[in-house]
Amino acid sequence: MHTLTELPTDKDAAYAELAASLRALLDGEHDLVANAANMAALIYWSLSELNWAGLYLMDARRGELLLGPFQGKPACVRIPLGRGVCGTAAQRRETVVVPDVHQFPGHIACDSASNSEIVVPVIRGGRLLGVLDLDSPVRARFDEADARGLERLVKVFVESLAD
Repeated sequence: MHTLTELPTDKDAAYAELAASLRALLDGEHDLVANAANMAALIYWSLSELNWAGLYLMDARRGELLLGPFQGKPACVRIPLGRGVCGTAAQRRETVVVPDVHQFPGHIACDSASNSEIVVPVIRGGRLLGVLDLDSPVRARFDEADARGLERLVKVFVESLAD
């Protein structure tokens, strides 16, 4: 297990602490890439049973997701909207929780060790900026408490960005 600090065992309380930590970490910085990098690192090193945490950023010119800051093994670089878990969450503009990625139609296997995944869209002012993507080698690692908590972290991230 790799954690920065010991988080409470209650997921809602743990995510509340992470949100406060993220807000402090991003305070005064408004750059999307810098803040995405710090958010990915904070999540990866704070939550247990992850093998990848990062962002895919929307490339509006090409209409696809482009690999952004992350922690973990090298990853797929471009993901079309509607393809895989990331592309599906981006297209639907809603969080997608997948207990078993091997059962998800069209799953893109960047790392064969990943067994479950959660993807949260990053939306600002109605515009899709990208998605936050977390993978785990543990089946059914993510649940609705994770979805709520990660959506809260994404909100902190979006609020930190410059106009």
